[in-house]
Amino acid sequence: MLQTLLQSLPWLAPLGSYAAGTATAGVGQAAGHLDMASLLALAAALGWASGLRLYAVVFMVGVAGLLGWIPLPDGLTLLQHPAMLAASGFMLFVEFFADKIPGVDSLWDIVHSVIRIPAGAALAAGVFGADGGTMTAVAALMGGTLAATSQAAKTTTRAVINTSPEPVSNVLASLTEDGVVVGALWLSIHYPLVFGVVLAIMVALMWAMTWLLLKFLKAVFRRVARFFSGFAKVT
Repeated sequence: MLQTLLQSLPWLAPLGSYAAGTATAGVGQAAGHLDMASLLALAAALGWASGLRLYAVVFMVGVAGLLGWIPLPDGLTLLQHPAMLAASGFMLFVEFFADKIPGVDSLWDIVHSVIRIPAGAALAAGVFGADGGTMTAVAALMGGTLAATSQAAKTTTRAVINTSPEPVSNVLASLTEDGVVVGALWLSIHYPLVFGVVLAIMVALMWAMTWLLLKFLKAVFRRVARFFSGFAKVT
């Protein structure tokens, strides 16, 4: 699934050939030390965090794998390729600032909803990519659902925050999300069972918050629709 995503994104397509050859024996043996609970926790963390900070997830996991900090499963070794690190690092740099500008953050989230959700599914599936079969499909479904959950909650929250004219709350919200993503990845690797409990609570809260603030999310979609319809008329 990770390769399918790469083929659907032209700027990553040249890396597709690398994916087939990165399953080295050393990494495969290292990934074998992860039990099922750890693999499921990692897959869930990748999916959920992708809905908040996709490029940060790709970059941090790739760096951690390259430096040997965590054992990457064969399906994720593509993330540590230098070209992938350069691309994800650049996009992380852009997103870090775009996510902190009122209005721009909501537009950025809406545009990236078509990338974060399938990418979250692909990254989660990559955890079991070497094994294939049922668990890969389960991980993809879980990762995509978790990415959609966090993406919706993030977009809704930003829509509420953007009703305030001051920019400080946007910066604080963005920095909080940065820290949450780092903490979620760390917790899933070192304490997978604890992460599972925390994730269940976070997902329940996100669902409730998105439902309660649904009108703000609808307002964001209306503004974006008007923006693109106006742009189409101009062009």
